[in-house]
Amino acid sequence: MKNWFKQYEDIMSAAAFAEEGEFETARQMINGRQKVLLAVTGRDTDRKAFRYAVNTCKRIGAGLEILHIQGDGSALIAEFQDVLKKDAIAYEIAEGRGCIKEAVIKHTEERKDIQFVVIDSSEGIDTECRESRRSLSERWKALRCPLVVVSEAKI
Repeated sequence: MKNWFKQYEDIMSAAAFAEEGEFETARQMINGRQKVLLAVTGRDTDRKAFRYAVNTCKRIGAGLEILHIQGDGSALIAEFQDVLKKDAIAYEIAEGRGCIKEAVIKHTEERKDIQFVVIDSSEGIDTECRESRRSLSERWKALRCPLVVVSEAKI
């Protein structure tokens, strides 16, 4: 019952913002309840994972959180932002450091609104990991939300 009242309160707050012409704020309040986490490294291989995450956000009405972890992905993220604005998907950008797996695990442990994680299956996924592979694999398996690994099919 408490959850229902919270949802009602969020909807009414969003309606008030929409009445005042603050449509972006209203949409973020509504879409803010569910998020898809996209972990990116700034490489071109992130594009396919990004397309998958955007399509999923549109399908389930979720917002997108982009966890930028390695490299200089500013041009790629700018391209992502243009698509997200065009498709009216609420998004946030967060910065991570080091190992992709460690950054995703840490980020999802702190966030209850993340429905699932989307990552590219590139070979650099274990780069810069400090934990042992075995320990990290066990923590990866215990991730509190589903993990979608997108790969480039080679025929």
